[in-house]
Amino acid sequence: MSDHQHTLAQSIEISGSGLHTGAEVSLHFHPAEADHGICFKRVDLDNKPEIPALAKYVTHTERGTTLELGSASVSTIEHVLAALTGLEIDNCLIEVNGPEMPIMDGSSLPFVKVLEEAGRKEQAAERQYFEVTEPIRFYDAEDDVELIAIPAEKYEVSVMVDYGTKVLGSQNAHLENLSDFKAEIAPCRTFSFLHELELLLDHGLIRGGDLNNAIVYVDQELSPEKLEKLKSAFGKEQVSVKPNGVLDNLDLHFSNEAARHKLLDVIGDLRLLGAPIKGKIIATKPGHKANTSFAKLLAKVMKENMQKAEIPTYDPNQVPVHNVTEIMHILPHRPPFLLVDKVMEISAEHVVAVKSVTMNEPFFEGHFPGAPVMPGVLQVEAMAQAGGILALSTVPDPENYLTYFLKIDNVRFKKQVVPGDTLIFKLVMNEPIRRGIVKMTGKAYVGTTLVCEAEMMAQIVKEKNKE
Repeated sequence: MSDHQHTLAQSIEISGSGLHTGAEVSLHFHPAEADHGICFKRVDLDNKPEIPALAKYVTHTERGTTLELGSASVSTIEHVLAALTGLEIDNCLIEVNGPEMPIMDGSSLPFVKVLEEAGRKEQAAERQYFEVTEPIRFYDAEDDVELIAIPAEKYEVSVMVDYGTKVLGSQNAHLENLSDFKAEIAPCRTFSFLHELELLLDHGLIRGGDLNNAIVYVDQELSPEKLEKLKSAFGKEQVSVKPNGVLDNLDLHFSNEAARHKLLDVIGDLRLLGAPIKGKIIATKPGHKANTSFAKLLAKVMKENMQKAEIPTYDPNQVPVHNVTEIMHILPHRPPFLLVDKVMEISAEHVVAVKSVTMNEPFFEGHFPGAPVMPGVLQVEAMAQAGGILALSTVPDPENYLTYFLKIDNVRFKKQVVPGDTLIFKLVMNEPIRRGIVKMTGKAYVGTTLVCEAEMMAQIVKEKNKE
């Protein structure tokens, strides 16, 4: 897997009929900037609304995956998303002039070919993978469907299907490397059983399909009446059943093409996670409902992991970047108003600092002495002092400057801070410093618990008597 994001080298178009509407649909694939992700744009609707390819926008999973945002929707998106994933295209804007993707031949291969024709362009931004670090399981007892993600060095997918029918039986498929997607998975077409096809035809729910874009497994007796019905529906003079139990007019690309297509669907639906996966997916009897539910579960875990990654850690054995003596050479504050003991990390954009809260703090003499709690204003002041260290790190002679805070917004106190706690502050620059103005977001933790947060704006000013 490449470590950099990719988009298309140029725009390109593909057209075809929608499976369920039968209407002609055109897709325009366009390059998109880094971190844009995949997004669908309904150019046939007023204001041309956009729908990001994210699991939280899934509304329906019958006969395909549907995304909906506001009054706009797009359906049968899984084959397109699988093609983009298989080619490791991270960022793309897809303009569509209808409510569903064209079915083409029922596989991802037509989309793969047109995307390859457009070419890939590497972007400067690095890929942000969702890395599976421990097993994650989804199980639907009603449908006996299971999907599991386990740690692995790369993206792998294994699928098992079993519909309890003799004509199809139990099948397995495995994709070990995304580089094999085009040859091994992309050509595999969608399929249905004859009884499902009859039901869809009777209710007018399939208008763009024919025997060239769907494998039909004959799981019941094909009477003369049913033959005539199929001839009429598909506009064929002759319809027959092959020895392998599949309707004629197409040949299977693989003996386990059904399992491979289900694997294709898993890849397409899990693209709704919004990030490439580094891990192995094992799916047993998957379908769009379970796939997208699993994508939502993975998205929840990914969000939790990102929040944990933002929490600074404090190792008391680690040598600080600045000890308290060095801090006094940077800040003008002195005990008892110096509220930062150590600086553990510092960069151009962030600082991590530590304050140990003890019963010996002078403010405890008058602030709830019977039930000591560190005043919230002093928590904010300690955070501001850590921010001052970050701000002053941008000048070569910090001892000649002062930092004055101009504004503090959105202060929230989440939990009491008491003697024995160690406050860990993390402040991050919101934007580059301009004319000495510094904007930061600060958070204070005790362990992994957020206890205080605030948005701060300060100004770096040189002391007049030191000019």
